[in-house]
Amino acid sequence: MLDDRYPAVTPGPPKPSGMWEPSVFTLPQGTERYVVPGCGAMFVRLEEGDRLEVVNTEGGQPCELVCADGAGRSHPGLLGEAGGAAPAGLQALLVSDDPSLRSLRMGIEARGLDLARAQAIRLFDRTTPAGTAQEFTATGEGSVIVAAPGGAMDFEAQDTATPLTVFVRRATLKRVPKFELPDPLVDPVSDIRVHSATAEAYFVKAGDYIQILDVDGRQCTDFQCFAARKLDRGIEHALDVTTTRTLMGHAYPMPGLHGKYYDQDMLPLIEVVQDTCGRHDAFALACYPKYYDDIGYPGHVNCSDNFNGALGPRGVTPRAGWMAINFFFNTGLDEHGVMYSDEPWTRPGDYVLLRALTDLVCVSSACPDDTSPANGWNPTDIHVRTYSGSETFQRAVAWRPTPDAEPRMTRQTGFHDRFDRFTDNFIDYNGFWLANCMSTEGPIKEYHACREKAVVMDLSALRKFEITGPDSEALCQYVFTRNMKTLPVGGVVYTAMCYPHGGMVDDGTVFRLGQDNFRWIGGSDYGGDWLREQAEALGLKVLIRSSTDMMHNIAVQGPESRDILRKVVWTAPHQPDFMDLDWFRFTPARIGDDQGTPIVVSRTGYTGELGYEVFCHPKHAGEVFDAVWEAGQGHGLTPMGLEALDMLRIEAGLIFAGYDFSDETDPFEAGIGFTVPLKSKTDDFIGREALIRRKENPMRKFVGLDIDSNVSVAHGDCIHIGRAQIGVVTSSMRSPILGKNIALARVDVAHHEPGTEVEIGKLDGHQKRLPATIVPLSHYDPKKLRPRS
Repeated sequence: MLDDRYPAVTPGPPKPSGMWEPSVFTLPQGTERYVVPGCGAMFVRLEEGDRLEVVNTEGGQPCELVCADGAGRSHPGLLGEAGGAAPAGLQALLVSDDPSLRSLRMGIEARGLDLARAQAIRLFDRTTPAGTAQEFTATGEGSVIVAAPGGAMDFEAQDTATPLTVFVRRATLKRVPKFELPDPLVDPVSDIRVHSATAEAYFVKAGDYIQILDVDGRQCTDFQCFAARKLDRGIEHALDVTTTRTLMGHAYPMPGLHGKYYDQDMLPLIEVVQDTCGRHDAFALACYPKYYDDIGYPGHVNCSDNFNGALGPRGVTPRAGWMAINFFFNTGLDEHGVMYSDEPWTRPGDYVLLRALTDLVCVSSACPDDTSPANGWNPTDIHVRTYSGSETFQRAVAWRPTPDAEPRMTRQTGFHDRFDRFTDNFIDYNGFWLANCMSTEGPIKEYHACREKAVVMDLSALRKFEITGPDSEALCQYVFTRNMKTLPVGGVVYTAMCYPHGGMVDDGTVFRLGQDNFRWIGGSDYGGDWLREQAEALGLKVLIRSSTDMMHNIAVQGPESRDILRKVVWTAPHQPDFMDLDWFRFTPARIGDDQGTPIVVSRTGYTGELGYEVFCHPKHAGEVFDAVWEAGQGHGLTPMGLEALDMLRIEAGLIFAGYDFSDETDPFEAGIGFTVPLKSKTDDFIGREALIRRKENPMRKFVGLDIDSNVSVAHGDCIHIGRAQIGVVTSSMRSPILGKNIALARVDVAHHEPGTEVEIGKLDGHQKRLPATIVPLSHYDPKKLRPRS
C-alpha cells in the first residue's frame, strides 16, 4: 500500500564522485615524493622519526646517501647506519658541468658540508631488480643527499644510469597540509610571498628574472606589469592583451614558450624563459567585482581590487577590471568560440620564469576564486622570486611522459653547440631543442642535399631503452609485433608496439646486442613504461632501463653517406666491418682507430635514402660530429633540420606519431601492416587477437594522395566524395622532386583503391575543395631501392 502512495527512491546517502588524480595530490597526508634523475642528486630535509624510502625505479641503479647534521658535519648515524667509504659517485657528479646540479652545489655550500670528509651509505648494485626499496628512520634532525651516480654508458654492457624515487613520510604532520617550497634556481634577489586572496607589487630591473611559483598546485595567479620609466612620466601603459595577441599570432598562450608580451605602444616588457605548466589562460580579465556580483557573490574579494590596492601606492589609477596574464588559469576557446575554464594543470612547485626586457613595476595575485574550479576549489598561495640578470637560464618547457611523472625541462643535446653554428632556429621536440632549419641553407636546400649528396642531423630526442636479463627475449617477443626469435645479434628490426585492443603504443626499432640483450629505440618515454609494466605483470626476470641521456645520435643520410663514414669509422676484427653493414644491421665501432671515441653505427634512417645513424655518449658528441663533418667536406655534407626531414619522410611514406598514427590506429591503418606477421609468428603477443579481427574486418586504409592544386594542405583536413566525409589528411607537403602537392591520408576502406578521385576540404570542408587522387603509399622510391643500395 505504501508503494502506491510514495515514489520509489534510491536508498542510502550520496556517494562521492569517482575521480582519478595524479598521485602528487593523492599521497597520504605527510608523505612526499621526489625523483632523483640518473647521474643526479638532491637534498632531503629530515626530522627525528621521519621515514626515508629509496626505490630503485627502473632497477640496476646504485645509490649513495650522504647525511649531515645541522652544523654540516657528516653524520651517517642520522639514518641509523655506520657509513663507509667516501661518496666517490657523488663527488664525480659534482665536478661535472651539469647545470641541473647547480642548486645542489648551492645547498652543500650553504650547509658547510665537507664532502672530502663525508661517509656514504651505499645501496643497490647493477643487478638490483626494478622496484627494490630500502627504508630508514631518522634518528634526529639533519639533511640527506640522495645520489644516483653514473658515468658514460658502455654500449655493449648497457650499464646506463636511471632514476631513483624517494618517499619521505613525516613523523609529525603539519596542522595545515602544505607542500614544501622548491629550492631557488640560484641565489634570489628577492623572495615575495603572495598570500591567498591578496596581491603584491614589486620592482624588477631590466634583464632580471621573475619566477612565479604555484606553491600547493592548482592555483592561478594574475600578472601585470608596467614600464617603470613610463610610470615615472605618468604614462600608465600596462601589458596589453590585444597588442600581444596580434604580434605573437596566438589567441592565448599556447603550451610552450609564448615569447614576449607588449604594452600598447608595442614596447616589449617581458619574455618567457621557462614554463613547467604549459597551460595558461585566454587573456581574460583578472577577476573583478562585477563578475562576483553577477553570479550572486556581492562583495567577494577579487584580483582587480587587490591589484588596485597594491598598485595605488605607486601612483597607478584604479580600474574596474584589469587586463592580465592569468598564469596557470586553465581556460580555452572551444570550436564554437565559447570560452571555458577548468581546474589548473599546475602541480606543487610548478612555475613560469620570465625575464624583464625593461625596468618594470609588476604586480602578482593569488586568485581568491572559490566559486569555480579556477583554483581547484581551494585558493592557496603564490610565491615570487627574482634573480639577477647575470645568471644564465636555458629556455625550456616541461614535459611528463605520464601524468604521475615528475616534470623534465627541455634540454640541449650533446650536438647542440655544433648545430648552433648554423642556426638559431631550434624547436622543442620531445623534450630536446633540435634544429628546425639552417639559417645558411633553408629546408628546400637541405632536402635536395639529402636526395643528391649527404646531410647530418641531430636525432638525439629518440628514446632509448636497454632490455636485459634472461627473460628479455620472451618479453620482446610478447610486447613487439615482429618476431624477435629470428632477429640475429647485430640485427635491427622495425616494429610496432600495440595495446590489447590493437591500437599502437609506438613504432620504432629493436637492436639485438646479444642473446639476452636488446635495445628499443622509439619516440615515446611511455614505451619504456609500457615494457616495464608488462614485465612486472608477468613476473619476468628482465630490466628495462632508460638510456636516452646516455646515447645521443646523429643521422648521416644521402647517397654519399657511406663514402663519408668509411673515412672515420673503425671496427674491431670481431665486429662486422662498416662496409659490410647491410640494411637494418649495426656494429659497435670507434672513431678513427682502436683508441678512438666509442660509437654504435646502424644502417637505418628516416629519409628514404641510403643512410646511417651514429650513437655516442653526449660528452663525446662534439668530437664525433667534428670527425664526420671533416670527412664530409668534398661530399657536399650539409646540416639538416626537422623541416626538411618531414618533407623527406612524407615522400617516402614513413609515418610520424600523433599525425599518422595514435592509440586509436592499428598498424594496418597506419600503413605498416608488414610489421604484424600474423601467420609466420607462432608466439602470442599483445594485441594479436584484436589485430586478426581488425585485419579481417578493415574499416580504414592508409593511402597516398596526389593533389591537383598548389594550395597548402594540412594535417586534419577532411577528405570528401560529394558531401560525405570519407577520410582525413594525416601529413602533407609540396614535393620539390615530384613537383606537386602530395599527402598521406586515412580513408574509408570503401574508397581506398588507387585512382579514386576525392576532394580535400578547406575552410569548413564545403566552401573550398581541392581535387585529389588516391595513389599507393611511398610517392618516392616505393620499392625502397635507394636505402638498400
